Amino acid sequence: MPHTAHEKKRVLTRVRRIKGQAEALERALEAGADCGAVLQQIAAIRGAVNGLMSEVMEAHIREEFGQPARTDAQRRARVKEMAGLVRSYLK
Repeated sequence: MPHTAHEKKRVLTRVRRIKGQAEALERALEAGADCGAVLQQIAAIRGAVNGLMSEVMEAHIREEFGQPARTDAQRRARVKEMAGLVRSYLK
């Protein structure tokens, strides 16, 4: 999770943009828009969500790995957590 005011503002801006895109998609579906336009909107939303995921993951990596692990157990736990995040991201 981004902790600086600047990172938090950027993430919230992305979330609000995604919300607007999702609302536009909903309106398009309700209006019976052409499939091509709907698919294009879905692809834009997917790209925006992937960008958000990437930004939050990058902030998390900086926080977790910016300082050396104090113990081998902590290092293993960090690596296990990061592997889980990457695995879930790539699904």
